[in-house]
Amino acid sequence: MRFAKYFSAVDSHTEGMPTRVITGGVGVIPGETMAEKRLNFIKNHDHVRRFLVNEPRGHAAMSGAILQPPTRQDADWGVLYIEVSGCLPMCGHGTIGVATVLVETGMVEVTEPVTTVRLDTPAGLVLADYDTRTKLVTIRNVPSYAHELDAVVDVPGLGEVRYDMAYGGNFYAILPLADLGIPFDRAEKDRILAAGLSIMDRINATNRPVHPVDPAIGGCKHVQFTAPGEDGAHSRNAMAIHPGWFDRSPCGTGTSARMAQLHARGELGIGADFVNESFIGTRFVGRLLEEVPLGDRTAVVPTVAGRAWITGMGQYLLDPTDPFPEGFSL
Repeated sequence: MRFAKYFSAVDSHTEGMPTRVITGGVGVIPGETMAEKRLNFIKNHDHVRRFLVNEPRGHAAMSGAILQPPTRQDADWGVLYIEVSGCLPMCGHGTIGVATVLVETGMVEVTEPVTTVRLDTPAGLVLADYDTRTKLVTIRNVPSYAHELDAVVDVPGLGEVRYDMAYGGNFYAILPLADLGIPFDRAEKDRILAAGLSIMDRINATNRPVHPVDPAIGGCKHVQFTAPGEDGAHSRNAMAIHPGWFDRSPCGTGTSARMAQLHARGELGIGADFVNESFIGTRFVGRLLEEVPLGDRTAVVPTVAGRAWITGMGQYLLDPTDPFPEGFSL
């Protein structure tokens, strides 16, 4: 049988969040930089994203990464991040998953005891250290910063909501869930998600954040509801994401943004560990390495450590007669 499309992929999950790493079939996306490739992909190839992450091949919380040749000499691979929410500048759990796939399938040369993979992303260069003894991956993320503290937005049904906006590869509105009077409990997930979507809609309509160096990075697709940590965690989060799902992992770029927010508030110093727990109880360990300039801002360089596990390998096919060539969502 002749197929219209044929993709190869390795599936994994990073501390509970699935990632589909597309290793073949997409071809090379045009662009001089990964940021340009991302914009080109959004404009001309978004049907590929929908095909790979929507039903019937994906699901409502699907995440993925497409391997590309790097556009910079100091990188081993280029990565485009795809999710049901769109094509993001950076994805922390996705990067941990990509590094694990590259090392454990032999796509990069393995060195003991740590293999470093340099990834060219739309948000900048990201280093991933894979510990061959423990499978722990530590990523050195892009500069992260607190964009605005104590911002207020008027949200229908919720009233005035106070939040901090921070960037860690994506923009995050951060606020304690208790401020909304909702318990940190998965039984309340529908209320939490509805509140998160309402908050991000109002922020994007009235106070949309834009990156100080790259104006192509902007908008808020994540609301990080926080709660006090327990049993060794410094904080917990319920991460509401556009268009309506939760991150199952602690969220790598969200952990970076959270550390930048806490540093700006004087609550997290350089070199201190920060244990962030997800809505399902999995954890990332973060740390701030240094302060760096970012345009007219002061940013911090974060690391985030977690593990990923390969769950499958496969080919994803499209028959020319398939009535859903881009998948579907409900």
